Amino acid sequence: MASRRKPRGKRINPTFYVFCEGQTEEEYIKFLRSVYRIPIEINSKRTGNNISQRYIDSYLKTKTRHAKDQTFLMYDLDVDQTLDKLNNLDGILLVSNPCIELWFLLHHQDQRANISSASCIRTLCDLCPGYIKGRLSDNLKGRLIDAVDEALLRAKALNTFDNPSTTVSEFIVELELVRSSKKEGN
Repeated sequence: MASRRKPRGKRINPTFYVFCEGQTEEEYIKFLRSVYRIPIEINSKRTGNNISQRYIDSYLKTKTRHAKDQTFLMYDLDVDQTLDKLNNLDGILLVSNPCIELWFLLHHQDQRANISSASCIRTLCDLCPGYIKGRLSDNLKGRLIDAVDEALLRAKALNTFDNPSTTVSEFIVELELVRSSKKEGN
């Protein structure tokens, strides 16, 4: 008689609910979802002043939730009062000052001096020809994978919420933790 393997309980991966404000953030989250193969639900195009706890709660109420699930708020801090508004909401802040392109820029170079959104995008376009706001070129996608460790270190060296800074790196850390726990479970 063949030995039987003891069945293991079904492993539940967390679902990450990401609320964000624009097309660039949405494209980046879709890209991360395809790379990490982790359930990520995106709720986009809610500008910083339009997002509210009531809206988040209403959206999440329609979902089947698990204790491991997490809510993230991915916003640029180039608009006054955005941080104040976000600090009053339940969720992990994934904010970039001045914009998400700073996170992409950190995959190419260090950035410690104050920078405007326009300058950040212009510099990114110089370093990554073909970049268009709202779309991720194959060239940029490759860089976002290959240089993520450098970007994590550069982001960590910046002062949170100051210009320049980004906490998008915290999302990458969470994704890596889930990926590593999936590998250990196999």
